[in-house]
Amino acid sequence: MEKVKKSRLSGIPAWAWSLMTFFATIGIFELLELLPSIPDPIDGFDYELIMVVIIYAIFLTTACFFICRTYPKSIWYTPIICNALIIFIAIMDERKWTTSSEWISLVSIIAISVIGAIVGARKGRNITKQST
Repeated sequence: MEKVKKSRLSGIPAWAWSLMTFFATIGIFELLELLPSIPDPIDGFDYELIMVVIIYAIFLTTACFFICRTYPKSIWYTPIICNALIIFIAIMDERKWTTSSEWISLVSIIAISVIGAIVGARKGRNITKQST
């Protein structure tokens, strides 16, 4: 009988990986917010902030994918724990999010992380079925 090689992620539970992702995203925001902000003089865009949001979205989506691929049953709580920073920002922000572009960016980050988690869970189920 052939032994199935386990992933390195399988030793740590999914909720712990989700919490580590949550704290890592806080670190990403803190490290990247130290960059000097240079707004565009023509249309006022803050390009560094846009890059921070893109890096955050890519990191969060890949983390949800790999966590749910290793633990397919964690799809119910992994996106919620990983997106806790965005949920906290949306609830506690004092400005009450007056522009629609801010809401669109928050909702789209949550949506692509949930999509990444769903794809990861499906891949994880396929890998589990093939190994049995």
